[in-house]
Amino acid sequence: MNPWANTEHPLDERVDALLDEMTLAEMAGQLGAFWPRPKERAEGGGEVAPMESVMSSGEFEEVSRDGLGHLTRVFGSAPVSVEEGVGNLASFQSRVVEHSRFDIPAIAHEECLTGLTAWRATVYPAAIAWGATFDPALIEEMASAIGQDMAALGVHQGLSPLLDVVRDYRWGRVEETIGEDPMLVGTVGTAYVKGLQGAGVLATLKHFVGYSASRAGRNHAPVSIGTREIEDILLPPFEMAVREGKVASVMNSYSDLDGVPAAASRHLLTHVLRERWGFEGTVVSDYWSVSFLQAMHRVVDDLTEAGALSLHAGMDVELPETGAFGHLEEAVERGILTESDIRQAARRVLRQKIQLGLLDEGWDPATAGAAVDLDSRRNRDIARRVAEESIVLLANDQNLLPLQAKSIALVGPTADDALTFLGCYSFPNHVMQRHPDMEMGLDMLSLADAVRAEFAGLRSPSSGACPSSSPTPPGSPPRWRPPGTPRSPSWPSATRPACSATAPPARAATPSTSASPAPRPTSSRPSSPPAPRRCCWWSRVAPTRSARSRTGRPPSSRPSCPAPRAAWRWRGCCPAA
Repeated sequence: MNPWANTEHPLDERVDALLDEMTLAEMAGQLGAFWPRPKERAEGGGEVAPMESVMSSGEFEEVSRDGLGHLTRVFGSAPVSVEEGVGNLASFQSRVVEHSRFDIPAIAHEECLTGLTAWRATVYPAAIAWGATFDPALIEEMASAIGQDMAALGVHQGLSPLLDVVRDYRWGRVEETIGEDPMLVGTVGTAYVKGLQGAGVLATLKHFVGYSASRAGRNHAPVSIGTREIEDILLPPFEMAVREGKVASVMNSYSDLDGVPAAASRHLLTHVLRERWGFEGTVVSDYWSVSFLQAMHRVVDDLTEAGALSLHAGMDVELPETGAFGHLEEAVERGILTESDIRQAARRVLRQKIQLGLLDEGWDPATAGAAVDLDSRRNRDIARRVAEESIVLLANDQNLLPLQAKSIALVGPTADDALTFLGCYSFPNHVMQRHPDMEMGLDMLSLADAVRAEFAGLRSPSSGACPSSSPTPPGSPPRWRPPGTPRSPSWPSATRPACSATAPPARAATPSTSASPAPRPTSSRPSSPPAPRRCCWWSRVAPTRSARSRTGRPPSSRPSCPAPRAAWRWRGCCPAA
């Protein structure tokens, strides 16, 4: 038995014994990753991540020839059944082991911000709801359930939680955060870490650090804040999760902090994280952020320099694919990186693999994962409790609850769209929008359907006023409905449906809530609206960009998306007859 496979030996001895046998290329191989993306995405269609097609790094055989550190999102890149995903992961792991002289498999990672990002997996409330529960124990229970499902499949690492403290509500990723209070973010985030890692899955803190404080709330924009704000507001949640949660991994921010990209900051990745806080895990790059040192930040001349700068700063693994880290040997030859830098990073990666049991005698990729129910009753119960606890009523002085009403009006374009209540990182929103011909894989109710079910004796909950913003124009495909529900026909594409001859050519005022207007059409619209009902109309204008240029396919193939907004102009509503 090889000493690194002997569980009787101390952990550090096993790691050192393996490193002593490895070549520089084999150590460097442990610092890279491969993303088995679907063929159509590799060719530039239906991307899940920004710049996905232009940042491709190479074929599997090339990337893994000297070993591989990580496998990226085998379950979370396309809608595959649980059985198919387990088989795909086992197949890739077998090939990784075959390419390694030492039979070293890869760490498989997945997104898990709203639960495991996979087809037919339970979607839990977004992180902003975790904070609203003010219940760390409940969030730990949720994370444990997520981790148990991931571990059963053979997944080793989850890219959550997100510990960015909200500083500007214009920032488009606020819903992914836990909130704006450092103590709340740190406490709830640490509970998530404990739950996930207690189930055997490595947690990953992100985005270290400053991402949420970008100028004007723009994504990837520079961060210009002082030392006190960094130390008092942004760093404490990460420190809490490192010191108290013993988190296993940290992911860098895309932004630069006072002109220094986080992916190249030795101060952040080594001095603060390791020397001050005693972090012993791995630092993994946010997707393509090492290559962005050249492409976006322009602080280096080529990928070789990018890889050397980031690795020396404290980065251990490049995700989602090997790009700049594929040039580490060249960096050593050019004298801008030392072999000890590569060995140190490889040591951290191999240490985690041994802790996960991946190098134990008898580990078999064929039996490392098994198909499980990813949307179990237990999961649904936890998700419901988190959602219920996240609803905060500051006062009930007027006896608003329990709700007593003779009729309920739901105003707005999202009442009959279940997807609007799921987080942006949920699989239905993050991936399934690129697969319009497939079922979402989950039974979901829209708000309108849920209100109908809860208040069965009331008048139609979608009755009443004009929408608060333009509803789906005529001629557009209807929004997605739960599996098994027939799609309703679209309104005719006439410029204006029939209504009162005296209708004003302007948007009508919203009637008083005390009135009882006739129901307006909902997602189940008739082929032409009945005369006494309220009706709305649009006029066709030339779009600035075609639907194909924005989405890669014509509107008719996008059942969950309206036609391009520029193609229709809101004209208003007729008064009720």
